[in-house]
Amino acid sequence: MGSFIFARVVHVLGVVFWIGGVAMVTTVLLPAVRRFKDPRERIAFFEAVEVRFARQSRWSTLITGLSGLYMLNYLHGWTWIHQWSHWWVGAMILVWAIFTLMLFVLEPLVLRRLLRAHAARDPEGTFVFIQSMHWVLLLLSLIAVAGAVAGSHGWAS
Repeated sequence: MGSFIFARVVHVLGVVFWIGGVAMVTTVLLPAVRRFKDPRERIAFFEAVEVRFARQSRWSTLITGLSGLYMLNYLHGWTWIHQWSHWWVGAMILVWAIFTLMLFVLEPLVLRRLLRAHAARDPEGTFVFIQSMHWVLLLLSLIAVAGAVAGSHGWAS
């Protein structure tokens, strides 16, 4: 039981660090950068910050994924993914998979290049797209977190 409690602590800290960072970027950093006069400066500043944030996010999603996998195995919870009463398990996995795909595959191999090319033609539109995507990811994350907290404490079961 001690290993499960440790895994839960690590998992929650990983989620706090990861989703908290997404919330800070989405609700504080991007609106502040939006006030920059030059749209190209917005993109350049955002890219500089995002590189550091991506490293942090990669580590926290990795830790969160490994601890979540451990807990799911420990609880023999794989069947929960197919049960409506445990929708939040699937939501957590989906959000984690989206971020992991973005951080480890799409962003370094595809998105960085595409966004730079698009920003060269339309820096304002690119920034709006980046802001919108962050809001979508933050909202999905908050739904999953809220469902996980409520569901893991027996609400809606």
